[in-house]
Amino acid sequence: MYTERGLREEKVTMSSGSSDVQVFVRVRPTPNFAQDVITLGEDNKSIEVHLKKDEKLGVVNNKRYDWSFKVDGILHGASQDVVYDTVAKSVVSKALQGYNGTLMCYGQTGAGKTHTITGTTENYTHRGIIPRALQQVFKEIGEQSDNSVTVRVSYLEIYNETLFDLLSTLPEVPASDTQMAIVDDPHGVSVKGLSVHHVPSEEHALNLLFEGETNRIIGSHILNKNSSRSHCIFTIHLESHSRTLSNARYTVSKINLVDLAGSERLGKTGSEGQVLKEATYINKSLSFLEQAIIALADRRDHVPFRQSKLTHALKDSLGGNCNTVLVANVYAEAAQIDETLSTLRFASRMKCIPAECVVIQHYDPVRMCKNLQQEIELLRRELTLRDTLANRAVISYEPFNDGQIAEITSQVRRYLEGKIDEIEILSLRQIQEIFSQFRLIVNHQEQEMESRLRKKYILIDKSDSAAISEVQKAGLVDAEGQLVGESDGSGFGIGVAPFSPKPNSSISAKKPKSRKSKERVSPVGRRGSTQSPAVGKDLESFSPSKTMFSTSLRDFDLKEMAVKEQQEFTAMETQRSEVPIKEEPSRPGSPPPKSEAFEDFKADRGSELNRIFKENKSILGDRKRKQKEITQRINMIKNEIDVTSQNLNVTKLEREKQGEYISDEGQVIIDEQEFMLIVRLKDLKKQYRADYDELQDLKAEVQYCQKLVDQCRQRLVTEFEVWYNESFVLPEEVQNSMKVGGTLRPGILPVHKVMSLGEDEQERYDRLQQELLMEVPGSLPFNSARNKANQRHNYSRAMAQLTPTKKKAGLITSSVKNKPPSTLTIM
Repeated sequence: MYTERGLREEKVTMSSGSSDVQVFVRVRPTPNFAQDVITLGEDNKSIEVHLKKDEKLGVVNNKRYDWSFKVDGILHGASQDVVYDTVAKSVVSKALQGYNGTLMCYGQTGAGKTHTITGTTENYTHRGIIPRALQQVFKEIGEQSDNSVTVRVSYLEIYNETLFDLLSTLPEVPASDTQMAIVDDPHGVSVKGLSVHHVPSEEHALNLLFEGETNRIIGSHILNKNSSRSHCIFTIHLESHSRTLSNARYTVSKINLVDLAGSERLGKTGSEGQVLKEATYINKSLSFLEQAIIALADRRDHVPFRQSKLTHALKDSLGGNCNTVLVANVYAEAAQIDETLSTLRFASRMKCIPAECVVIQHYDPVRMCKNLQQEIELLRRELTLRDTLANRAVISYEPFNDGQIAEITSQVRRYLEGKIDEIEILSLRQIQEIFSQFRLIVNHQEQEMESRLRKKYILIDKSDSAAISEVQKAGLVDAEGQLVGESDGSGFGIGVAPFSPKPNSSISAKKPKSRKSKERVSPVGRRGSTQSPAVGKDLESFSPSKTMFSTSLRDFDLKEMAVKEQQEFTAMETQRSEVPIKEEPSRPGSPPPKSEAFEDFKADRGSELNRIFKENKSILGDRKRKQKEITQRINMIKNEIDVTSQNLNVTKLEREKQGEYISDEGQVIIDEQEFMLIVRLKDLKKQYRADYDELQDLKAEVQYCQKLVDQCRQRLVTEFEVWYNESFVLPEEVQNSMKVGGTLRPGILPVHKVMSLGEDEQERYDRLQQELLMEVPGSLPFNSARNKANQRHNYSRAMAQLTPTKKKAGLITSSVKNKPPSTLTIM
């Protein structure tokens, strides 16, 4: 199939994995767990709810009090690591293979959805699914050697049925007055106006995540002090290209990480005012989401995705081309049993949704063009090789140049003049050019014929009614449009000339179908001969072909551009030479470049170590040369063994065909040639084994020498770093202490400890924090991004206090994205 962009797509069906939506239940830790109401299955894949019967309803009571739900897993008392490994790790891995993935957190308010999907920024171990997914993505990308993956992220918020870009506050995002909208395209659902940011590293991606988190809307009610008042979708876009240039296929996938706002019962939350309005929008959108889930589970023809912005944005994630995982967060207390049942019912319906996950592969047009050009070149070489093997004349399969086109034009003209009887055909390209020249000649003859006729006659278009009426008034044609004669005393008009097979006896020429048919009318008052004008036999001039004309123009343009570039370059060089270059004086006491210092180190302090390094390197080079020679000799012996074995087999076959001679002792008698081949083969095999053993010994020596060279190189670099730091980096007083008779010995005191003597409190804090972070290397991007986010927010808060802005009552500025200021807090 082909997309609107003209790129071909190919769908590859997923070979493994479940086709249904996976559902997991995460239970919020609470000391008041309703053990007598909620029972977790021993297989950790079932959950049962038992309610006590209401005796007030009497004996006949058909109300349901027992429920049982089947899920893919229950996470009770599980850490963030276990939750991610169980729920999201496989989704992220498949996304890097080209499969779309979606992970949603659904549940009542205060059940732990935001903690599951985002986590906390204060503690690295408590981070949620999104930071861990980013870490896994960049870790697996670093381990891939065959593909190059581009990562982009976006952050969408749906607040009160209005779309907002949580990353719009970044300086690189241009301000836009147009309202965001969800649109359907052949590749799925996309949000028009949503910014998508390229992230080269995990730290950069986490910076964007933390920036978006601070722009989210949160509120406070009885059940949750920091309740999310909006639905948020963090999307990771992946585009994987092969590092092999001959492979034009690439895959595009995305991971949607959805944090849904919690459903609320207004009687329990006690919401009012703006929080009540937000709760109304949240419950309404979640109701529409449940309706779409029911329609998908029932396999209905129409699914109401467009009822709300949430369902429309999640159209691809709900049973489409996507690996969808739902995490149902429940609040397992007796007071919240109704909301727990509602969440489990939603999860059971979600589990019934079918999904068909496929990989959509695109084709890069640039790589396809390069591959086709290479294939054309290989086919040309193969044709040339076949022509050579077939003893054919040299044939060029390249496009004709100006000289070759001129030669073909000359052959066509000589053929038309009768000077040659036939044109030798060498290639299909030549045939096409010959027909092109014939067409040019015919067109030229028609144009010349028409110009000659116009000199003697007036040509009128039959479709031009005004011109025909004028000549009718003049009496040149009759009512039927036929030419009539006109006697003038000295001559007569010209009528319609009869058809004649002779080329020069008629003034009428057959026109192509595309040309309009025209009538020839004698000019008024013209006196002349009754004979028609003759058509010239020979062409006075011949126009060059279109190929020649376009090629010459292109060459002329290229030459002109080259001359202009040369003139500009010369002018720039002249101007640069005239302007004197001001060299900045080097700062006193600045350390020299390491490249120059390294040469000084090898000549002075590290001379002995450098000599050992060169000797080991020389020995390693000698061993490698011997290894190469023995390898070549072994290959030659192997080829000779193959040839000798083949000759021996041929000799045996000839002997069997001629008949074998058997001696009295029952042995086959062979001739001298076969005997010499057997002896030769035995000697070659013996020599092959000896050389092979020598090669194995040399390989062991090369590995040992290579290890010595690496050790010498490492020690040389380490000694240089110590010498460089002691000589140039340390302060002057410390260098004096390290001299002969000083209090410090060179190499004993680490450089970072010496340099820490002049640190202030902030520098010492940063250094200690870096050392602590190095104990957990994976936490470095997370903590760096967190620190940068905190610095940005502190700076913004300080600037806001220094320059207060006056706001009118009830006026909402664009800096808060038209959201109620009473609900804006920092997470």
